[in-house]
This record gives sequence, C-alpha cells and structure tokens, in this order.
Amino acid sequence: MQKLFPSVLAAAISASMALSFPAHAAAPKAAQQKQPKVQEAPLRAHLAFLASDLLEGRGTGQRGGDLTVAYLETQALAAGLKPVAGKSYRQAVQIAGVKSLPAESSLRLEADGAALPLAYGKDWVWAPGDAQAAHTLDAELVFVGYGTTAPEEGWNDYKGQDLKGKVLVMMVNDPQPTAEQPNRFGGKALTYYGRWTYKFEEAARQGAAGVLLIHTTPSASYGWSVIQNSWDNVERFQLAQGDAGTGLQGWLTDDAARALFKAGGQDLDALRAAAESKDFQPVPLKAKVAGDMKAAVRRIEQFNVAGMVPGTDPKLKDEVVIYSAHWDHLGKQGTEGDTIFNGAIDNASGSAALLAMAKEASQNPARRSQMFLWVAAEEQGLLGSSAYASAPLWPLAKTAANLNLDSLNFIAVTRDIGAAGSERTELGKMAEATAKAMHMVISEAKPDLSGGYFRSDHFSFAKMGVPAFSITGGRDYLGDKAAAKAKAEGYSKRYHQASDEYDPSWNMAGMVQHAQFALNLGRMVADAPRMPEWKAGDAFGKARAK
Repeated sequence: MQKLFPSVLAAAISASMALSFPAHAAAPKAAQQKQPKVQEAPLRAHLAFLASDLLEGRGTGQRGGDLTVAYLETQALAAGLKPVAGKSYRQAVQIAGVKSLPAESSLRLEADGAALPLAYGKDWVWAPGDAQAAHTLDAELVFVGYGTTAPEEGWNDYKGQDLKGKVLVMMVNDPQPTAEQPNRFGGKALTYYGRWTYKFEEAARQGAAGVLLIHTTPSASYGWSVIQNSWDNVERFQLAQGDAGTGLQGWLTDDAARALFKAGGQDLDALRAAAESKDFQPVPLKAKVAGDMKAAVRRIEQFNVAGMVPGTDPKLKDEVVIYSAHWDHLGKQGTEGDTIFNGAIDNASGSAALLAMAKEASQNPARRSQMFLWVAAEEQGLLGSSAYASAPLWPLAKTAANLNLDSLNFIAVTRDIGAAGSERTELGKMAEATAKAMHMVISEAKPDLSGGYFRSDHFSFAKMGVPAFSITGGRDYLGDKAAAKAKAEGYSKRYHQASDEYDPSWNMAGMVQHAQFALNLGRMVADAPRMPEWKAGDAFGKARAK
C-alpha cells in the first residue's frame, strides 16, 4: 500500500488551523480568507425548516418528501452549486411500495402434511421481495446455516447444491469466533455477511424462491417488536429497477422456528451447532411453504438531489469528492396524537449541514470537484444511495471518496469525532490529520457489534469500491459532562419517534464542529495529489480494482 505524501498532510494541517474548533491559536489572515468556514445561521435555518411540520416528516412517497426535494434543489441553486444531472439537480429513483395482505393470503408452513398454527405478526412475517402483487408457492424448505458465501474466509454454506426454487431458512449474524480462530468473520464485530440484507441478496443469487430468517434478540441485536413494526401492516419499499429479490422474504420467531424444525424431524439447536463449522451442508427440513401470498404494490418516483462545485485543477477537476446525507425520514404515520415524525436529528441535521457546507465550498473551490448529494429513501434500506451507486452521475472510478453525514451532534462541542470505517482506507490517516488540525482526536475504536458500517448510505459507495464512511459525533463532550450525557440519553428515547423535533434552544456549536470536520476532511481529499486507496486485502477495495 502506498503511503500518503507527508507534504499533503502537512499542508492540510497548516491550512486547517484556521478552522480549528475551539481555536487555540490565530491562523494567518490569508489562510482564513481561503478556507471555507461553516456558518451557524444558515445551518440552523435549514434545520428548522427541514424539521418543520410543513414538510410532514419528509416521508418516502408522501407530499412532505416532494416538498423537501423542491426545497433542496432551490437551496442548492442559491448556494451556488451547479446541476450534476445535465440541467437538473434531480436524479430519479424508481421505487416500489409493497404492503403484505395476510388477510387475503393463504400462505402457510406445512410439515408432515399438517399446517403449523402460526399467526402473521406474532409468529412470522413475510412480503414479496420482487415487488410482485401475487405469488403461489409450493416450495420445499432447506436450512442453510448462516446462508453465507465468503471466499476470503474459506466459507460456503451452499456447497454448490442446486437450491433453485427452494425456500431457504437461515440464521442472521456471522459464524462465531472460536479459540482457534478468534478473528474469523471480524471476531466480535458484525460483518456484512451477518446483515439480513446480505442474506436476502445471496439467496437471490442462489436462485432461491424465498428466504425465512430466524430471529433471536442476540443475533439480530434487537427484539421481535422491531421486526413487527417494520413488517406488520406497514408499506415497505424496494428499488423497482435492477436485480429483483426472491419472491418471498420474511422472518420467523425463535419459537416458531423450533416448532417448524421439530415438525420437520430436526433439532434446531443441533443444526445451529453444526452451522458453526465450514463443513456444514444444507439440510432439507421435510417441510414446505405453500399457498397464495398477496400484497398491495405501487410504483412511485422519488429523487436524489445533486449539485457540484467544479474543481480548479485542469486534470484533477475530473475527479470528485462526494458529501452525502439522506433527506428522508418516516413521514406521517397513524391517525391519533402527533402523527408527524419530523426527524430533526435523523436526518434534517445532516441535510441542513450539507447546504451550509455547500455555500462555503462554492465560494472557495478545491482542486478536485466536490458534489453535495442528498439521497432519498435511506430509511427504507439505503435505496437512494443504492440507486446512485448503480447509475452514478459521476464515474465511480473517478470518485475519490464519499463522506456521509447522518444525525449530527446537537449536544455540545467534543474533543473527539467519530470516524469508524475510515481505517479501512487511507481516509483514516487523513481523518486523524484533520482532527489534529482542529485540536481534536478520532474517537476510540469499539467493536462494531450491530454492523453500523453497513447501515448508512456510505456503504452503497463502499460496496462499489469507493472509499467511504460516515462521520459521526464524538462522545467526549466539553463542559458539563453529566448534562451532556443526559441529553444524549434523552435522544435515544426520541430516535425514530414523533418527538424527534427541532428545539430553537439548541446550542449549535457541536453541529457546526461536526460539519466543519466533514468539510475540512473533504477539502483535504479534494486537494491531495492522488485519490485515497483501500488498505491491502480489504474486500470492498477489490471492487474498485475491477
């Protein structure tokens, strides 16, 4: 792996001193004039509007989402950004909305000729993964362990068996580390292979008719209620273009899975133990999924919004640094009480920060071009960023990095800043240099137990080989630490609730610091003599090499 040029880091540190927060020394006047500095007033104003009831929670497929896109494109123009998609700031994203209709369906699990007494929502949930309104199933069930194919781990749960037309039953999470192999599949950290999204994708590649995931709270990192709230009587969204998923996608409670395996002549615990070995072979369950599955399906068009600041270097301007944030939240839900899920922190804050950053960047261009990208439908499974990565407005081979903002620090200024995932690439060292220039440090690394790196929009870029990560707020707050801790814990109760609303009394210094770090780091990447690279051996880095 090549090393970053010391002169690049030194120059970036020197130039960034004017942007230190808090400032401990005065920077040269010329540097202050050259370097963009995020302003609080526009950030606050954009946040207040994006989180207002007028935008109705910025829901996918809802009126509030349409208003949000109109606001973002007009503000991108006002900030001085140039359209990226020809003369338009919009990139269309075709989405299918799918809502299961269990009352109109006859889908059931059968073993030994008898149907299991399972209730939709209570014992299992399911929906079409291919956006088709009707399916008739009569498919055998096969247990495939973790449902993982990981060449770098020497792991293949499918063993080359023909599973076309089968419904695959599998566990979530990864094969667990052992005393002999403490670091297999990331050790304690969750890898992408452990995410339910990967399980569905791999089953489709295997030609399966469907997938049923076995839920346990430890393996999923959340309770069954989270599954219920995301599937039962809820419209789910998926991309309407590109590769379709399996016809059936769903989850089983642990109790339902135990009953199914027992009825099919198998011991679930014994098969779970066997699945911890790379020698595991798929096991037919002597059971099947049968009946009709009905769903309400609609097609909608949403939009990513993209604007750019052209680079100043005759050659490097053909390469781009992308700053991203998702504009959507949960919209309007229910009929009683507060029905608007405003999403002030998640993610009106990130969207507002991009607008404030864009205004400053347009007045102080860098050597490379810089794109500000607001993506749609993140809350529905990273759909907007996935659509962009599949049909990019700028060649991915000339995309230097993606820096993503999702939920900014509204609590207080910190000594640290979160950069988990940056260590996979040379962005890690650049983030350290940026933090040092701002008299900060990178937050202490912790095992990624819930797979956070794979759950934000930057991951859509990383999968395609673009160095990418999400910049998150720090945890070492300056000032009254007890008050800061209480404020942070208070937000955890408002996350994805109607109470995530903008508060005019917020001290915005932490958000400004957070946004400034992103802009400083992006500027370092944009002015560097070459694009950052992945560390040798990283699986995602191989995608760019292709």
